Amino acid sequence: MDAISPDRKQGPSWEKANWPISELDDANLGLDPVESNYVEQAKAAAQASGVVDEAELIRVADNAIRAMMIIRTYRVRGHLAARLDPLGLSHHEFPKELTPEWHGFPDLDQEVWLGGALGFDRATIRTIVGILQANYCGTVGVEYMHINDLEERRFLQERVEGKNAEIHFTPEGKQAILEKVIEGEQWEKFLARKYVGTKRFGLDGGESMIPALEAIIKYGGQLGVTEMTIGMAHRGRLNVLANVMGKPYRAIFHEFAGGASNPEDVGGSGDVKYHLGTSSDRSFDGNEVHLSLVPNPSHLEAVDPVVLGKSRAVMTIRGDKHGKTVLPILLHGDAAFAGQGVVAECLMMSGLPGYGTGGTIHFVINNQVGFTTSPQFARSSPYPSDIAKSIQAPILHVNGDDPEAVTWACKVAIEFRQTFGRDVVIDMWCYRRFGHNEGDEPSFTQPLMYAEIKTHPPISEVYSQRLVDEGVIGSQWLKGKVDDFTRHLEDEFEAAEEFRPTTADWFGGRWAKLQMPDESVSGRRNTDTAIPAEMYDKLTDVLTHVPEDLDIHKTLTRILKAKHKALSEGEGIDWATGEALAFGSLLLDGYGVRLSGQDSGRGTFSQRHAAWIDQKTGEKFIPLREMKVPGPRFEVRDSPLSEYGVMGFEYGYSIADPMTMTLWEAQFGDFANGAQIMIDQFIASGEAKWLRASGLVLLLPHGYEGQGPEHSSARLERFLQLCAEDNMQVCNITTPANYFHVLRRQMRRDFRKPLVIMTPKSLLRHKRAVSKRDDFVGEGHFFRILSDPDGCPSDKVKKVVLCSGKVAYDLMDKRDEAGIDDTQIIRIEQLYPFPIEPLIKRLSDMPNLEKLTWCQEEPRNQGSWLLAHELLERCLDEAGHSGMRPVYAGRDAAASPATGLAKRHAAQQAALIEDALGL
Repeated sequence: MDAISPDRKQGPSWEKANWPISELDDANLGLDPVESNYVEQAKAAAQASGVVDEAELIRVADNAIRAMMIIRTYRVRGHLAARLDPLGLSHHEFPKELTPEWHGFPDLDQEVWLGGALGFDRATIRTIVGILQANYCGTVGVEYMHINDLEERRFLQERVEGKNAEIHFTPEGKQAILEKVIEGEQWEKFLARKYVGTKRFGLDGGESMIPALEAIIKYGGQLGVTEMTIGMAHRGRLNVLANVMGKPYRAIFHEFAGGASNPEDVGGSGDVKYHLGTSSDRSFDGNEVHLSLVPNPSHLEAVDPVVLGKSRAVMTIRGDKHGKTVLPILLHGDAAFAGQGVVAECLMMSGLPGYGTGGTIHFVINNQVGFTTSPQFARSSPYPSDIAKSIQAPILHVNGDDPEAVTWACKVAIEFRQTFGRDVVIDMWCYRRFGHNEGDEPSFTQPLMYAEIKTHPPISEVYSQRLVDEGVIGSQWLKGKVDDFTRHLEDEFEAAEEFRPTTADWFGGRWAKLQMPDESVSGRRNTDTAIPAEMYDKLTDVLTHVPEDLDIHKTLTRILKAKHKALSEGEGIDWATGEALAFGSLLLDGYGVRLSGQDSGRGTFSQRHAAWIDQKTGEKFIPLREMKVPGPRFEVRDSPLSEYGVMGFEYGYSIADPMTMTLWEAQFGDFANGAQIMIDQFIASGEAKWLRASGLVLLLPHGYEGQGPEHSSARLERFLQLCAEDNMQVCNITTPANYFHVLRRQMRRDFRKPLVIMTPKSLLRHKRAVSKRDDFVGEGHFFRILSDPDGCPSDKVKKVVLCSGKVAYDLMDKRDEAGIDDTQIIRIEQLYPFPIEPLIKRLSDMPNLEKLTWCQEEPRNQGSWLLAHELLERCLDEAGHSGMRPVYAGRDAAASPATGLAKRHAAQQAALIEDALGL
């Protein structure tokens, strides 16, 4: 077989992988300036050697151009001929455009001038193509010609191309790689023997990932990285926990035996062992690197934005603007990388101000199959990694049976990332020796693949034989290492019987000053959150002063004048101003504030104006950034049009930095359901499952204004249904001052809980929804219940209408209009934890109470009624009103959150108000 046109059987498993040459357009095959310079140098070298005939120089240049086109074609398409599949099952023809004949060189021994390309002044076509096949068609296939930046392309070419570009490790390095492969394999085999039939989602077939991760840690440490945050799904997770993160083997054996991962006195539900995270410190060559593996649910790729947000927070804390010391690493499955939309959201965020992390290393464990789905049914592209081309990330495909190549690819990846601060993808082709889990039968759906896997030797055998042939190890070296490691696992297995976890993996490091809330100490539930008068005055100036050289919009000028008047006179302070006072005062107290969401700078309803835009220059001015306070700063970020990815990012930020108030705002509250996985799996349950506290604040515009089904309800009922065991707070607030206090309470307590706020729309400018200076200054705190400012005395009350949010003002207006004088309208500002004690106290003071009504705008099967009615019965009983039951007033049960017809909305609203008031 001619070495120049080998019968390649390995390559992308996609029938259209052999793209027609017409797709190699000028952008891909046109010579770049460096390549053109090689042609000019070839002519100059020929002239220097004595070639002076013009016709001969033209031939020299023509041959040099065609030779450069061969090189260029290998750069673009060489990966299609790479030996990537360890099983050899991916078939396609060798691309004809990679043959010298296609470029007009029938004579393989013809010499051409190269002018220094590939390290040659002159070389034969046979030599050129042989080197290119070694560079681009071995066990590594590189895709980088889609990158526009010439410097980035040259960087990669220098490492993968040329006569001296070969993967080289010292004998000691090769032994270290093999030893990590052995540990990975024997760990899986040991678990399979000890826990027959138990799910472990093993790494069997992909163990080269273990030395690969070690390489990222080692070379990353050499290049300045001191902290790495890792996210991955469950396949191979136990292996990473044990053999990369250094979690004690005995601890994992203890969990296999049904033991808890935390001390018995720590609460929470716990989670299955292949969802858990951990942290550790590793040292290579004197470089200390802190590792953190983030816990995650079974929702594949859901952890990705969490890792990115956490990494961004660490960068901010350290003042590392470019991410040179902090590295996010995401380990993906092939089907998930191509199929999960959150991957695209994370890639999209990689280069955005406020969301960039200095580049993420993506490591794809390419099993060449999903659960039971083959690649041709799982994606519409040759490789699972093709989505990464959208951000021009370099992609290194590598054969998992060659652990040296995998390790080398990781070295190149970390060098590229540290140099250019951009994402890199490593696509490791491997296989899944068993099914989706160890109890699954994969041959039902992939009989040919699993027939091949059954006879395929493990990586340690393939690689150790290669090292024996090279004289790097002796024939008994492998057996000795296997025996030693197995004995160590047996010792750890025996020690697991007496193992008991003594510490919980939380409230350490940056969380050391915080703790779990103590239910017995009510002072920790509510704390004084008012501010001094001098702070109020300082913020009045900061929030309303316009620099002389700033040309702001004329409408904003009017808004700021009104704001200054309200603050100065201490009357009519609106929602946005109360919020700005909260943010500014927290900054002055030493906390950071980070607010992100679609259009958060201006505010969806033109209410916030946290950033002012110069109308002549377009430059952004952020008043709260002008205070020059030491320590954390104020960030307001207009996010990309994403809910899932961005909310996950902010959750990750919140778990890394408890001293920064992290807020995510929905454009409309309804849109939060685009991030329902993050809400269900992380925000509501992360503390119970993984002991991961978070103080994330969700701002969800909510209120029935006749704007239709998608712009009315933030689905309050869904959040309330998720509430239990004091896991989070849900509020529907009606005054700017109470909003101010709940935001300050969020940070000034010594614990963190997620806070969900149903923020208003019409109340942003409602004449009743205003506060006074005295509500912010001196002494004060958040009120979980707000009494009726115009209601009758408690001993005269016959009817109480309880409600939450905007409907309170509609009720007050209608009651006053109707002249009702025996009814109090009480607002429940915090729905969870429900304010049972203060409500009982209020009801106890009403001896003549005859009726209690719960009024809500939402349909009966939505909103708060389903949570509230049983709690209200308890409150009535304990307040001395036994036998009285709460009455519902609101919309009928409905499938849609709201009507989209204005007249119907108005009629429904009027009816529920009248019903609540007994009119």
